Amino acid sequence: MQGNRILIGTRGSHLALWQTNYVVSLLRDVFPSLIFEVRIIRTTGDQLQKQNPASLTSKGLFTKEIEEALLEGAIDIAIHSLKDLPTELPEGLTISAVLERAHPEDVLIAKNNTPFFSLANNAKIGTSSLRRASQLLHLRPDLRIAASFRGNVETRIRNLFASDYDAIVLAYAGLERIGYTHTITEVFPTEMILPAVGQGAIAIECLSQNSQAFEIAAILNHEETSLAVQAERSFLRSLGGGCQTPIAGYAYALNGEIILDGLVASPDGSHYFRSSLVGSKDSPDELGQLLAQTLIEQGAAKVLGL
Repeated sequence: MQGNRILIGTRGSHLALWQTNYVVSLLRDVFPSLIFEVRIIRTTGDQLQKQNPASLTSKGLFTKEIEEALLEGAIDIAIHSLKDLPTELPEGLTISAVLERAHPEDVLIAKNNTPFFSLANNAKIGTSSLRRASQLLHLRPDLRIAASFRGNVETRIRNLFASDYDAIVLAYAGLERIGYTHTITEVFPTEMILPAVGQGAIAIECLSQNSQAFEIAAILNHEETSLAVQAERSFLRSLGGGCQTPIAGYAYALNGEIILDGLVASPDGSHYFRSSLVGSKDSPDELGQLLAQTLIEQGAAKVLGL
């Protein structure tokens, strides 16, 4: 920190800047004497937007350069979509706050507003997510999934209507934040399509030793969301999953407990392992580990290559 100036790192997409400006507005309300300065950092993921995701094996594609800026002291805090953050953070970094989660669901955007089960046989669906693709194919094996469909939210929507695709699948929260909910054809309930770990949540990351930055950001932490995503991230970490294995997880806190739903599937959806557990909010990590072990024992080990 430089005096009363807080330097904030973020990606430069419309969604990332919306999230950052939202966080800054909340912090300014609490700390009106502080100056919050936003610095846009271009990440590896931003540079590889047009590359086939199947060839992208590195974790932290949308966070690595931002985290390096934290470690170098170039910024004080970083703002991320939590689902972009690897479950193992670089040594010296910590999540100081998780904001209250927005809608976690995925949604369908289809030409002519055609509902999912009314799409024509062999309909062409655009998604760069193996997690989404596997669940879509599990529901409808006839679908043609185009995994090369990439770019920011606005680009994907524009490309849908300028191509031979029938529909695309995106995150509800991102569309809501940048004012594109009018494009939604159908919301997939989590019982139907399980979201990515951390989907819909915004995370603030900082140096573990930067107590001042940590305390400033921690003001915004939403305990129930934080505990829920802690269970989700423990589940993912326990499976050793990365971007090449379709893994999904969603948890929520209720009456002092955490309900965690998890999924491991093959890319084509033919092997599909899903289960849920309930545990104490005092032990979210243990709940995630237990659910991971449950799915492994059901047969997910084969999909994971364990």
